[in-house]
Amino acid sequence: MPEYPEVSLYLHALRARILDERLEAVRIRSPSLLKSFDPPIAHAHGRRVTSLSRLGKRIVFGLDDDLFLVVHLMIAGRFQWRKPRAPIHRKLGHAAFDFAHGTLLLTEASSHKRASLHLVRGVHALRALDPGGIEPLEAATHDFAAALRRENRTLKRALTDPRIVSGIGNAHSDEILLRARLSPVKLTSRLTGEEIARLHAAIRTSLEEWSARLIDEAGTDFPTKVTAFHPAMSAHGKYGEPCSQCGTPIQRIVYATRETNYCPECQTGGRLLADRALSRLLRQDWPRKLEDLEALRRPPGED
Repeated sequence: MPEYPEVSLYLHALRARILDERLEAVRIRSPSLLKSFDPPIAHAHGRRVTSLSRLGKRIVFGLDDDLFLVVHLMIAGRFQWRKPRAPIHRKLGHAAFDFAHGTLLLTEASSHKRASLHLVRGVHALRALDPGGIEPLEAATHDFAAALRRENRTLKRALTDPRIVSGIGNAHSDEILLRARLSPVKLTSRLTGEEIARLHAAIRTSLEEWSARLIDEAGTDFPTKVTAFHPAMSAHGKYGEPCSQCGTPIQRIVYATRETNYCPECQTGGRLLADRALSRLLRQDWPRKLEDLEALRRPPGED
């Protein structure tokens, strides 16, 4: 799912192409994409794009007449920039936003179509779509601390809950927690003031650096490979590879279709976190430390 850095990348590319341009038409192929009916989508036709902004993980197109188009890409939704009046892909295509000099296509490469489009009028209606999470790059540390401690959650869940923190998902939470040297399963109620300050600083630095990096890599091209993984990431998607900070193999916790990657040396004091699948299988034989796991992996008879 595009998170703060990936949404920032899209906004950067879109501002260069459609800001102050007139939206000629919105062509919708998937009726389930459109989640609003008043005002009707035809009211967006012919309106000038006056602003482009982020609302959590949503991309907001501000239009004339106090209208806002709000797109949530969800997990597999992506944008593509094509020639004017480009056709919508029969299988993956959701919608097309037509401008005089190009068409912005919205696609979703998934059998489960979760992307959404709203057209709303007025700032109050726009705010109603905001899950309410605090903006970590804008908030003071004490406000950030209050948001984290409002509910007693694990850090991983707190950082990825849009009602608590805005713009962070599965991938960048792994990077942030490694940078902050904090366990993904540590409870927010047990965080010290110093740990919260360290986490807040890690969020700011990580999101700013990744946003700048992605924009720099794309250059003047429209981004075509916006994914939840980047080869330069230190934790996310790096299971079994050496930690960039200490060299210890990155470990993971797998739950359903998601996984959390972490370094046991940097984040959990050498303790292995119980993987839901394997720990149920091994039960009392589940290794508690990295060296115990390595011993299990050695061939029989090897010291």
